Amino acid sequence: MAHVIKTDEEAIEVARELAAGFAEGAARRDAERILPTAEIEALSESGLLGITVPAGHGGAGVRTATLGAVIRELSAADGSIGQIPQNHFWYLDSLREHGTPGLQTFLYAEVLAGRRLGNAAVDARGPDGERERATLRPHDGGYLISGRKIYSTGALFAHWIPVTTLDEDSHHVAFVPRDAPGLTVVDDWDGFGQRTTASGTVLLEEVFVPADRIMPVRRQDVTTFRSFGLLIHAAIDTGIAEGALADAAAFLRGYTKGGWPGARAEKVVDDPVVVQRFGELAVQTRAARALLESAGDAVDRARAAAPEDFERLAGEAAVAMAAARAQADRAANRVTGEWFELAGAGAVRGPLGLDRHWRNARTHTVHDPRRAKVHDVGNYHLNGIAPRSYPR
Repeated sequence: MAHVIKTDEEAIEVARELAAGFAEGAARRDAERILPTAEIEALSESGLLGITVPAGHGGAGVRTATLGAVIRELSAADGSIGQIPQNHFWYLDSLREHGTPGLQTFLYAEVLAGRRLGNAAVDARGPDGERERATLRPHDGGYLISGRKIYSTGALFAHWIPVTTLDEDSHHVAFVPRDAPGLTVVDDWDGFGQRTTASGTVLLEEVFVPADRIMPVRRQDVTTFRSFGLLIHAAIDTGIAEGALADAAAFLRGYTKGGWPGARAEKVVDDPVVVQRFGELAVQTRAARALLESAGDAVDRARAAAPEDFERLAGEAAVAMAAARAQADRAANRVTGEWFELAGAGAVRGPLGLDRHWRNARTHTVHDPRRAKVHDVGNYHLNGIAPRSYPR
């Protein structure tokens, strides 16, 4: 049985303790693509995967900003580990909005016991580029699912794999056991970054799912679900930036310029030009963290609002989250790449693994283009149009 975390403060403390251990083997896991099996088991046992379970179901029901801080701490240690529970928390939030009381009670108990939710959301594309939608059809008191899903982060470690499906143009999420007959997870993720996210392809061949494990997803005009999902994305990128900044500082403190032309100090960290450039990267990172925390609070304000205020506050939360996502993208890509300009050739040696931060940032930030988020912020402040939110 997993530990059950009860407070926001405990959640952050546990995340920091775990992150310290996860950081130690991060470079080797990345270099050799060693999946973090032991680390994910420790994450489950720690109770962190249950922190968003509502208090009424025995969880801590932590603030959205607290979840962001937890993901940020884990991602600073190892970007892949920070991303693995992304879909776990997304589907728990979808369960909060769309699940029946019976399904909520069952899955919340599973999560508090240490069970993990994976992901089978993205449909594969056919030869013509069109999505090959997973299908759902009635069968023997339940349903049969067939399809092929890609980018299934966390599926290799999951106990339950939520599968998004279509049934006569209606969206559903089916919660399928990892060992269900007809379900196969293929370990075929080959990206140059985020190499150990336990992603893969999920194949479903006439997989039977009981009716009470199917969750219809209602289409709503306004929701905070998308903002909640973007927070996790932003937290991953902010954490990667923080981890890179810390590793960069540790390297630069031990580096001397020697005969470097134009050197103004014997040690790199005493050179005012280096200090200035490093300070700029630190400002980018601190801004990302501040916007992340502020956006998390905006989501919670919307969720606690009176009905007549919900749409307005949900729109403000969406804008806040777009800004946080845009800044986290900028910080992650700048910090992980630009600090090398302050160091010598020794910083690019393979055994150090310092390039993994850039590869992780570049890989993760292409999930959701920064330009779209900047447009959302500009459209709101210029034209008063908030980003459209929709459930998943």
